[in-house]
Amino acid sequence: MDFCVKQKEGEEEPYIMEEDDNDDDDEEEQVWDDWQGEEEDEERESEFLCLFCDSHYSSCGSLFDHCASLHHFDFHAIRTTLNLDFYASFKLINFIRSQVAENRCWSCGLTCQCNRDLQDHLHDVIDFNDIKTLWTDDRYLRPFMQDDSLLYSFGECDEDGEDEQVTPIDEDLIKDLMNIEESFCNNQDAAKKVEVDDDKHDACRRKEIVSVSNDHLNRASSSNKELINGEDSRGHVLCSDKDLEEGHLMANSQNHIAKNHIKKVNESYFGSYSSFGIHQEMLSDKVRMDAYGQAILKNPSLLNGAVVMDVGCGTGILSLFAAKAGASRVVAVEASAKMAAVASQVAKDNGLLLSKSQSGVDGLQKGVIEVVHGMVEEIDKTVELQPHSVDVLLSEWMGYCLLYESMLGSVLYARDRWLKPGGAVLPDTATIFVAGFGKGATSLPFWENVCNFDMSYIGKELVIDAARIPIVDVVESQDLITSSVILQSFDLATMKPNEVDFTATATLELKPSASGNNVTHLNSKTCCWCYGVVLWFETGFTSRFCQETPAVLSTSPYTPKTHWSQTILTFREPIAMGFGKENGGNKPEAIGTDVYPAVKIDLRVSIVRSTEHRNIDISLEAAGVGPDDQKRSWPAQLFSLQ
Repeated sequence: MDFCVKQKEGEEEPYIMEEDDNDDDDEEEQVWDDWQGEEEDEERESEFLCLFCDSHYSSCGSLFDHCASLHHFDFHAIRTTLNLDFYASFKLINFIRSQVAENRCWSCGLTCQCNRDLQDHLHDVIDFNDIKTLWTDDRYLRPFMQDDSLLYSFGECDEDGEDEQVTPIDEDLIKDLMNIEESFCNNQDAAKKVEVDDDKHDACRRKEIVSVSNDHLNRASSSNKELINGEDSRGHVLCSDKDLEEGHLMANSQNHIAKNHIKKVNESYFGSYSSFGIHQEMLSDKVRMDAYGQAILKNPSLLNGAVVMDVGCGTGILSLFAAKAGASRVVAVEASAKMAAVASQVAKDNGLLLSKSQSGVDGLQKGVIEVVHGMVEEIDKTVELQPHSVDVLLSEWMGYCLLYESMLGSVLYARDRWLKPGGAVLPDTATIFVAGFGKGATSLPFWENVCNFDMSYIGKELVIDAARIPIVDVVESQDLITSSVILQSFDLATMKPNEVDFTATATLELKPSASGNNVTHLNSKTCCWCYGVVLWFETGFTSRFCQETPAVLSTSPYTPKTHWSQTILTFREPIAMGFGKENGGNKPEAIGTDVYPAVKIDLRVSIVRSTEHRNIDISLEAAGVGPDDQKRSWPAQLFSLQ
């Protein structure tokens, strides 16, 4: 942006030598002054301006140290606690600068009389859950302050102030964001040429652009601050007619960046499925293969003569099943170019690829499989298929914790776009279950006796680390100490795409059969320590569509193991559970201890699609309930499955 402004100034006020009044010495002095001024500008641009005061620092590391010690703002701790990616961190910086410009506390929203009062007011974050949505608006992708070098450097320093390697994706994001202002410059002349003859229409257009602009810009332009070349005394860019004309350019730039990032994530995701090792693992999963094989091959009234779409076909195994079951046409959609080619070759080798010259093998229906390379959302122009003409929609879309990889959205899109009214979705139901696990599901028993040495300290450290990230692993059924309950159910035939994200509650009660490493005996009382919760899922091929032979695919700890395993969320501290009687002498905050075990645990769990494409974020809240119904709550925990 500055480059464009300087060019315009140069064109409007070119340097002209005066023949009579300026001699060579004057010219030399002016050139020297210009050079010196430019050098000073460069030095200023290389500095990092504090988010809250006018202090400057030579590195972002020293700036963040200053903010943490003086302004109660620990940038690294906030990024870690809220698991902020590059975009979210970029927005956070712009959000804070916008709030400070209005003398407003960034975390609680209190408006102060002046910046000095604001600095005196700043405080530590009280509740991270209250602040994490404050800067989600995409308007904060636009730099609030011109030449804010902090925006393009914060990723280069870790908590210790040392350099850390920026991933290739982050480098691309930085380049994209730095190009926003350049794109404004390149389009500025074109934007100014747009004329609207109808004054009323022009007013409406301006109102629309303002609605997508930063409201802090509007507030700043209406304030009584002294303006110098469109900026206030701290260098904050204020709203002008030029900003209004460029509003739609900003929106286009943001959309371009987001689409590029999602495209790269998709390429990485689909590329990961080009490994034959992954497909061998899935094809070797007996639970998986038996459930799909039974649903497709043992329901002839559903598949015989049907038009079938297989979303994310991989090697094409489900398409081969459908062809064997008598489908008249199978459209196998695969986004990985390599696997699309593999699926085509496999279908061809088995005489099932759509080709008039091919003949069947072993009596199988010939020439019915058509492999389409691309995402199901983008195949309209590459496949000859009328909307709402598919009889059966097949997909093995499930990820860890059911929703990881976010492929369910693609299945729902295919359902709404291609499936006939009343058509079948296989599977047609999905259910997430939850149960509490005991000490036996942790590594603690191992570390308590290593060659007759006590190394339990290591085990405790590992449990603490596990409370920060979700773990995908196999949990043995005997290590579940509570009953299992349904957390959330989905009907894939009727659910809406926005229902993929959910918040649900559940109550866990101690199993009478809890035993082994999970039980502690204290004063003739039995106490079980609940170290966290386990999530797993089941998908159903119900009699709604599979009338002859319904099937269930379960990833439960009580059934044979699958490649999905289970998803483990560990509490920050274990909760004692028991069957004890009322203990009126104990305070409510003692609930969940071995002195006053909880008789049940109330859970509140949220699972949502992450801002990082294809990942999911999980929020876990737990409250121990005593025999007298008194409760003790623990702080919410945030997990990111990525």
